[in-house]
Amino acid sequence: MTREARGLAARTLIALACCAPGARAADNPVGIFELPKVDVVGTAPLPGFGTPLRDVPANVQIFDQRLFARSRPPALAQFLARNAASAGATSGQGNPYQQALDFRGFSASPLLGTPQGMSVFQDGVRINEAFGDVVNWDLLPRSAISSVQLVPGSVPAFGLNTLGGALAIYTRSGTQYPGAAAELSGGSFGRRTLEAEYGHANADADFFATANLADEDGWAMHNASRVRQFFGKAGFRTEVSDLDVSVTLADNTLNGSQTLPISFIDRPREPYTYPDVNDNRLVFVVAKASRLLDDDQLVDANIYFRRYRNTNFSSNVNDDFGEDDANPAANDRSTTDTGSYGGAVQWTYRMKRDGISHQVALGASGNGGQTRFTQATQPATFTDDRGTVATGPFTQTTDADLRNADGGVYASDTINLTAAWTLAVAARYNVARVEIRDRSGQDPGLDGTHTFSRVNPAFGLTFNPEDGFTAYASYNEGMRAPTPMELTCADPDAPCRLPNQFLADPPLAKIVSATLEAGARGRFRLGDWAAAVYRTELRDDIAFIASGAGATNAGYFTNVGHTRRQGVELSATLRADPVTVALRYSATDARFRSPFTAVSPGNSQADAAGAIAVQPGDRMPGVPIHSAKLRIDWEVAPALTIGASLVAASSQYARGDENNADAGGRVPGYAVVHIDAEYRVTREVTLFAQVDNLFDRRYANFGLLGANVFTGPDRTFGPAQGIAAANEQFRALGAPRGIWAGVRVSFDDSPGAARL
Repeated sequence: MTREARGLAARTLIALACCAPGARAADNPVGIFELPKVDVVGTAPLPGFGTPLRDVPANVQIFDQRLFARSRPPALAQFLARNAASAGATSGQGNPYQQALDFRGFSASPLLGTPQGMSVFQDGVRINEAFGDVVNWDLLPRSAISSVQLVPGSVPAFGLNTLGGALAIYTRSGTQYPGAAAELSGGSFGRRTLEAEYGHANADADFFATANLADEDGWAMHNASRVRQFFGKAGFRTEVSDLDVSVTLADNTLNGSQTLPISFIDRPREPYTYPDVNDNRLVFVVAKASRLLDDDQLVDANIYFRRYRNTNFSSNVNDDFGEDDANPAANDRSTTDTGSYGGAVQWTYRMKRDGISHQVALGASGNGGQTRFTQATQPATFTDDRGTVATGPFTQTTDADLRNADGGVYASDTINLTAAWTLAVAARYNVARVEIRDRSGQDPGLDGTHTFSRVNPAFGLTFNPEDGFTAYASYNEGMRAPTPMELTCADPDAPCRLPNQFLADPPLAKIVSATLEAGARGRFRLGDWAAAVYRTELRDDIAFIASGAGATNAGYFTNVGHTRRQGVELSATLRADPVTVALRYSATDARFRSPFTAVSPGNSQADAAGAIAVQPGDRMPGVPIHSAKLRIDWEVAPALTIGASLVAASSQYARGDENNADAGGRVPGYAVVHIDAEYRVTREVTLFAQVDNLFDRRYANFGLLGANVFTGPDRTFGPAQGIAAANEQFRALGAPRGIWAGVRVSFDDSPGAARL
């Protein structure tokens, strides 16, 4: 295609969203409006001109690719857990690619048993899956990430599911990262990885591609991972427009090891039951661009298609053993096949009237998704090491169609009242519709249509009396509609083994959140600092109540009335060459504010029906009050850099202990140290090494209550031998010490380009 033809094609395509933060303004005139010399924040999925950080009334955290490349986590959730304030990761499945991200008491998790409270975006497209709002961190290669912005609060511009915050991921481009690189590493747990990337740019086009191959035996038995990821992006630009088309592909097989009862922790590598396998497949195509109408008007838009397929095989205890069934085990197999699509458009206009500057944004978005869900169950028995062996064929139990559709329109205005004061106002109207239809003809009660809508406002004020200091206050509201998964698993009398049991259950109400935040940030000669206090109130919050035999996916969803999350965030970074020190401390207080009754038979205070009474003021499970992160980077020599990270968290209540009264007490707190090092042999060759959990601490970052049925000799199935199950606390253990090393070879003929 000729340059003229390319230009004509770019101008005739629908205008799509702006290029990500990080592109050089000299290479793309559109980038001038996205990247002034101060930090710029995208306060909506389509960032428009962007908002200078000094005018953002929130404790936004921004991380670039350099630190991400240094620490080399398997997935983004681990990186944020080690570096972001109020963030943590839990290992309910024991797999490094399936960790859940927790932020301010809200979750973005790949596990269907976790109520989701964060929206996650990749280049302006929401990537919470249509079926359960889950976030699959394994689908995006780390080498594709240029920067991430963690925006706290119930920010309405980001749309549905933004209860506690939004995470915006911006991907790399050939303009930012020209050249080629390959990285090979290996070490503990049989982990071996191969990563490659290539970027190229010329006057009017650029291209970037990266692939990641990773295999791991796992630190525990039956806990292997096979990861295949690809990301590619092609960009075209003129003096007034920018177009990018990207594709993300993934083909991953992840084995989980489940949580372990306390009585099993002396042998932490053994599984409770096995196998538990998730196969994830993804094809994700995004087109995004921007066009300047004049110096003060910018149109952004995007369109996307996402095809996600999950096949799950899980081993479970048979709840009907000894009553209607002689098989102690059951294998569950399910397939979730989702196609989703959508687009968004935004017009941004900068003007000055009566001496007051405005930046106005008007936008709209729409998303649709269709999911085919099938599930089958198979009778089985247990081996002596608690693996399952089939004793019969699979029988289909569910075949359902689920449709999601949502739309929204929003408006915002950032008003520079004076040189020191900036007022931000915004509002968004959301409407969401969920349809569930039974395809088998056997479950007509499954059919249903649910519609939710609301207008969510936001207000914020910043005060900048001098360069390097900002004080702010804000109030905003958000909404989340119940997912199809939650709507079909909401009956306490029939708990689900997610995602393997759909029922005609009671309807759930939408969740409404309201966040009030105040804080300050600033710079000093050797670094910067930030402090914030916040309170998020939720009405008709949805919780997942654990009621199974120690499985993270056994229980039911229910509205639990009002809940509150409030806390303090403190952070500081000191740069005194050759040492950089970053410290972050968070205090998060998450409590129920309404009384309700939960079914939790594993709780020592449960009545004869397995119910517990939760009172206002009881703390929410899974949320430590205190957490702290310390990161030290030391440039020992021009070619050698050493880093160390300390991650610490206080104790937390286990899921199922919503009344805070179980005799098992809390899951203990922990402190873990990680170190890493890089040695640049030449400009092209870098050697690196890292050690996770340096002191080989045994710790848990998640817990739940359940019944341990393996109470027989050598931990065999007890009920078959007349030995009763024992109620225990189950814990998700962190990985033991792991050591990895590798080499990176890069070829970059553009001295001004960003480098790792």
